[in-house]
Amino acid sequence: MARGWAAIILIMLGVRIEVTGREHLPSGPAVYAANHGSALDIPILFGCLPVSFRIVYKKSLSAIPFLGWYLFLAGHIAVDRGNAFRAKRTLADAAERVRGGTSLAVFPEGTRSPDARVRLFKRGTFLLAISSGVPIVPVSLVGVKRVVPRGIRTLRPGTVGVRIHAPVATSDRSPDQAEALAEQVRGIVVAGCEAG
Repeated sequence: MARGWAAIILIMLGVRIEVTGREHLPSGPAVYAANHGSALDIPILFGCLPVSFRIVYKKSLSAIPFLGWYLFLAGHIAVDRGNAFRAKRTLADAAERVRGGTSLAVFPEGTRSPDARVRLFKRGTFLLAISSGVPIVPVSLVGVKRVVPRGIRTLRPGTVGVRIHAPVATSDRSPDQAEALAEQVRGIVVAGCEAG
């Protein structure tokens, strides 16, 4: 359902997607880590990432009619960023779901970047992947700011690249290596964006 909804939105807005790197998709669960530049990023992932996954989203989206209902009913994971204790517990629950076979797609920057630069990746995503023992798949969303330069009201038709990179293993990492892992994955995502 989400894939169809996202595809219709992208077609209506005149946004074409070119996906590369499908050969890098792991056969089991993974955490997909993408840069976050616009409100279009969620439909882009839903419409074009060729795997079944759930997203980690900020709890305030739950209040939006239809979208919030869908996210809740489809089993996506809401994080209350205003409450550190609850956020930590939510990430622990998410790690348990990943160990059970559910892939996640996340935006480790935590919020949308105001320009085309990829901001620092927060370590929570990487702690989750390490504790789950699943690989992280870096995903570069290339050219989003050319299509949506200053928010959804400035949208213009165009092409966005979705570049899927080779998985980064986490099975040999300890929690104290989460920041180094975050920087490694961010470097891959940045290189992918710059190559486009």
